[in-house]
Amino acid sequence: MKVCMNCHLTYDDQAQICAQCGGPLTQVVPQPVHVTDHTAEFDTADISANKVLAMVPYLMGWIGIVIALLASGTSPYAAFHVKQALKIQVCNALLGIIATVLAITIIVPIAAAVCILILGIINIICFFGVCAGKAKEPAIVCNLPFLK
Repeated sequence: MKVCMNCHLTYDDQAQICAQCGGPLTQVVPQPVHVTDHTAEFDTADISANKVLAMVPYLMGWIGIVIALLASGTSPYAAFHVKQALKIQVCNALLGIIATVLAITIIVPIAAAVCILILGIINIICFFGVCAGKAKEPAIVCNLPFLK
């Protein structure tokens, strides 16, 4: 697809000049879209069989992550949710460390507490997503580069 930079009209790839203003057309390269809903990638039988195990990491934190890893076997659905819960728990731990180290200041522990509260809300949203049989990456932590 080509676009006129003056008129912002779109044309097919064969067009060379804008029909309205006569200006040159620029090739538009579509940007990759980051998909956060991976539900279609998992088998419905896997989702229904391992839904409870996928809930455990969101309910029990670190212990739930270990339990789900040990009990889920080879379930890709449970592994997906273990990975997402692990991202949330790592962020919680890092925020706790930062708040402890910089406890001398007042702003940093307050900001860390607000961020931990936000991560708690994201954790609850993820739990209800598992209840609905969804496999969505949690907001905020889905953009973090670790555990891809």
